[in-house]
Amino acid sequence: MNKRMRWAILGTGKIANRFAASLNNIPERAELLAIGSRSKEKGDAFADKYDISRRYIGYESVVNDPDVDIVYVGTPGVFHKQDVILCLNAGKHVLCEKSMTMNAEETREIIALAREKNLFLMEAMWTRFFPLHVMVRSLLKDKTIGDVNALVINFTALPPFDLNNRFFNLDLGASVLYDTGSYGISWAYSLLGKPQDVVGLAHFGETGADYQMATVMKYPGGQLVSILSSQISYDYKDATIIGTQGRIEIHDPWYKPEKMTIYRQGKDPEQITIPLNGYIGYEYEATAVMDCIKAGKIESEIMPLDESLEIAKTLEQLRKSWNFKFPFEK
Repeated sequence: MNKRMRWAILGTGKIANRFAASLNNIPERAELLAIGSRSKEKGDAFADKYDISRRYIGYESVVNDPDVDIVYVGTPGVFHKQDVILCLNAGKHVLCEKSMTMNAEETREIIALAREKNLFLMEAMWTRFFPLHVMVRSLLKDKTIGDVNALVINFTALPPFDLNNRFFNLDLGASVLYDTGSYGISWAYSLLGKPQDVVGLAHFGETGADYQMATVMKYPGGQLVSILSSQISYDYKDATIIGTQGRIEIHDPWYKPEKMTIYRQGKDPEQITIPLNGYIGYEYEATAVMDCIKAGKIESEIMPLDESLEIAKTLEQLRKSWNFKFPFEK
């Protein structure tokens, strides 16, 4: 394998564009070799924009390119299972955009296949890899704010209102729970582990998708996590970790942060800034993935597969409590 890992991308949507730009920001580590698209016009435009030499119509050809080392699956969530299986059966390592799949059974299936094939697979929860979040985990381990008692996580936004896009179209897996809501749930898992209990409420819009949701997660140690997500509300994206001796406020946007303020009993507030220095943010995640693969690992310790499965179960548990199914679920 060359020093630089050679990537292919499936899909040409918004996140795929950001990921492509991020790979081009780390040319010493990554080469964006190929793009797979359902449309020649979109594929060519994407390839021209990011200087990609190999462009394929359809995904079978791109995953069968012998020079591709790893594939980033950036297609809508409803296609993740089939696209990941296609990659794994072609012998490719995979980074799959969140949410990993649309239910726990699909997640379980692709994890089993990756382990059977001895190939790397990870859910692309980029938040965990930002330097500031790495520091937060270290601060909590050192009990900088004492014992953690609560998290308050907000993620509201206003995507383009289009009944045919992935935010609102159920056939494309529309669900604020599976989109911005999954960020908060996954982050809570990364800090506190698997919850003891989860309850939640949702507001459903005209398409039948959940437009707003709020959930509370309870942990065996008594910790509580409150999560609010909305795709019909003004932007509000901050998060607070509350401990027995202080709190950490991660400033907007908490899921791709540069600033936080630490409040400790008897001390002046301390503001910490870790600038991205031109990075978009996916660079950290991509670098961590490449480090794992070059070390011979088939999963990440920061975003482990078993945790992705537990998160999928939590999302499904909430949906069941709302009696909410996607059209493709019978």
